[in-house]
Amino acid sequence: MPDKYRDFASLATAEPQGAFSISVRNTGTAVAIAAPHGGEIERGTSEIARAVAADDLSYYVFEGTKTQDNGDLHITSSNFDEPRCLGLLRAAYTVVTVHGENSEHEVVYLGGRDRAALESLRRTLPRYGFTAREHSNPKLQGLHPNNICNIGRSGVGVQLELSRGLRRTFFASLTCAGRMQRTPWLARFTEAVRQALLWNGL
Repeated sequence: MPDKYRDFASLATAEPQGAFSISVRNTGTAVAIAAPHGGEIERGTSEIARAVAADDLSYYVFEGTKTQDNGDLHITSSNFDEPRCLGLLRAAYTVVTVHGENSEHEVVYLGGRDRAALESLRRTLPRYGFTAREHSNPKLQGLHPNNICNIGRSGVGVQLELSRGLRRTFFASLTCAGRMQRTPWLARFTEAVRQALLWNGL
């Protein structure tokens, strides 16, 4: 389905107050983590992004908070232009974005233009028990130069598309209440991603 809104200004004008929330933490790190479709848009991605960021990395999270139709708040990553997001990510050297993909297979689909970081993730994730692949859909490969994963100062970044099946293993369920109960697999995934990024010197 095409996005309802072409940019953030259109969304902010049309949606009622309280339809979404934005969280930003700028710690000045070279790597920034972002979840542009968090909350009830792509469930679990907010929690995963914050877990990867841990206590040290900068992060940006946009969360859908409506009681229904949160999919309306999805703006594709090459058009996502919320000002606080752009400010944080453009100041970082490298950006890692966290997204939710809809299949039930337990897979991390790796995308973005940072070849060295992607190779590190391909080596590291399987050692921690995760399947890592490239998505067959070019629209989910994070290659567009304007994709927010690629707007850091390096000009290249990483897009993590986590299947619904994989995200289910991180929480008691993908409901709002279920996401408050994390499983050991989320900590294991977080460790794997951070290990891969640190190994790559980010």
